[in-house]
Amino acid sequence: MDIAEYVEHLRREGARLAEAAGWAGPEAPVPTCPGWRVADLLGHAGGVHRWAAAQLRSGRPEPLAAEPFTEQTLDWYRDSHRELLDALAAAQPDVTCWAFLPAPSPLAFWARRQAHETAIHRVDAESASDSVTGVPAGFAVDGIDELLFGFFSRPGGRLVADPPRSIALRATDTDAAWTVHLEPDGRRVVRDAEPADLTVAGPASDLYLLLWNRRDATSLAVDGDPGLLDLWRSHATITWR
Repeated sequence: MDIAEYVEHLRREGARLAEAAGWAGPEAPVPTCPGWRVADLLGHAGGVHRWAAAQLRSGRPEPLAAEPFTEQTLDWYRDSHRELLDALAAAQPDVTCWAFLPAPSPLAFWARRQAHETAIHRVDAESASDSVTGVPAGFAVDGIDELLFGFFSRPGGRLVADPPRSIALRATDTDAAWTVHLEPDGRRVVRDAEPADLTVAGPASDLYLLLWNRRDATSLAVDGDPGLLDLWRSHATITWR
């Protein structure tokens, strides 16, 4: 996917997030984010948009500290989303700024990361009204790649296993497949469905939401040790460091 495609996904997903949040109302609980209300979700997502926009405008390779944001309104979220889109549009292809995952350029990183960030939080907003919809298969495959080869290829984290265990994933509506090897000191990811302790197969969108812990394995083809799904749900946590 190219930058323009990511930006278009970001534009569309942000608008859908705002629409879903408006339907649910600010006090509605968000089932996919236990303990959050829709207002909390708007505050978080809007704050991340503004933080990402500030990185793009900074011209600095060092990260800017995330500023505390107390606004949690729908209008504030829409303004934050617009600010990010404007920052992406204004950035030069060779912009210098901080990025925390490998990417062809900082601009490509932020366009991709914010597109997927917003898609997942749009799902959160929809869960408040019990009307969750998926994402296009190609976008889902890209997001799984980012998650597995970006976030979970970094050292550290709690998603480990001793003795080693493995999870194979196969997207039935594309030719994409992955195997995640959980080892005592980290993870190793292969772009293929190798023999594994657990194999999960289903549409790419469903796998994307499963791996981001936004749905369970209901309706997916699961073969092997289902306890590995519990391990994933409890230990697959994401940080930007």
